Amino acid sequence: MDLAFTPEEQAFREEIRAWVKGNLPEDLSHKVHNALRLTRDDMQRWAKILGKKGWLGHGWAKEFGGPGWTAVQKHLFEEECALAGAPRVVPFGPVMVAPVIMAFGNKEQQERFLPGIASGEVWWSQGYSEPGSGSDLASVKCKAEREGDHFIVNGQKTWTTLGQYGEWIFCLVRTSTEGKPQTGISFLLIDMKTPGVTVRPIKLLDGECEVNEVWFDNVKVPANNLIGEENKGWTYAKHLLSHERTNIADVNRAKRELERLKRLAKTEGVWDDARFRDQIALLEVDIVALEMLVLRVLSAEKSGKNSLDIAGLLKIKGSEIQQRYSELMMLAAGPFAMPFIEEAMEAGWQGNYPGGVTANAPLASTFFNMRKTTIYGGSNEVQRNIVAQTVLG
Repeated sequence: MDLAFTPEEQAFREEIRAWVKGNLPEDLSHKVHNALRLTRDDMQRWAKILGKKGWLGHGWAKEFGGPGWTAVQKHLFEEECALAGAPRVVPFGPVMVAPVIMAFGNKEQQERFLPGIASGEVWWSQGYSEPGSGSDLASVKCKAEREGDHFIVNGQKTWTTLGQYGEWIFCLVRTSTEGKPQTGISFLLIDMKTPGVTVRPIKLLDGECEVNEVWFDNVKVPANNLIGEENKGWTYAKHLLSHERTNIADVNRAKRELERLKRLAKTEGVWDDARFRDQIALLEVDIVALEMLVLRVLSAEKSGKNSLDIAGLLKIKGSEIQQRYSELMMLAAGPFAMPFIEEAMEAGWQGNYPGGVTANAPLASTFFNMRKTTIYGGSNEVQRNIVAQTVLG
């Protein structure tokens, strides 16, 4: 197994680095490097820049309008974007639903939906979790009943990330109660402008409304928005979740945030504390180990093996690392990370709080936000069971 990049891959990295440097707006990079609030326009502006270049769907095959990069090239692209301070691509369209449409959708669906995702013009949301059906996704109750050439959808989804911006939503819906719970689920694409769809933002401890409730009240959905076969949605959902869990690991963001943690520790005067520096060193070791694991996955893909078999393991380690660096940043900033000043997060400063600096303003918000990472995308406890079953049989 060779984990070193070839000269051709290094040249590819240089090409990506130069392009990102020339096309990433400075104000977006500043916001990302200082963890300031990104607006919908910020996220979509970068998505459209990538879309115009044909790189928003950077993991797509050429036949679907992607660049057709290898797994290593995709990794290098993501790393260069992260280190440059590019906004993270909102994954629901290009990373999550697009692969499902490619694998299980028909030609008409591929031609209808993929161009809008590739260009960044259409904002997608994810309709998986429900009250009581998060980790146990097979228990979803949101019902879709077939009436001629339509489905009538009734029910609720929750924790819908950035759903307030969504134009389309992909949903797991209950279309049968016969047999095992997994056998009665279907995968439906729903236009969020359809009458009967209501989005209610959920205000969190940090003052943000990152997640939402989405209600469906007799929503009429054309039957040709059904992906694949009716009652086969569980298979498509698992395909999507593998991509989601691999995406959550996000080792490239961890590498960028590690450097931010070091800068913050030096600025706040805790770098000379050997015990604190030990914690940073332990974190760095784990990030390097995660990167080695990702590179092993890429190496396995070169030999034709299925890398998504260890998506759960990547998710566990990546999410725990995200929680650790956000906690260490809080500890480094001390009391200056504590105040919840929503206006400060908006403006990028600490108001009249004595001793506050710009970089500290969002730390408390980030710390609380990262608590979710070990829960969403399949809780880490469930993922450990999956890993154990894979290893031990």
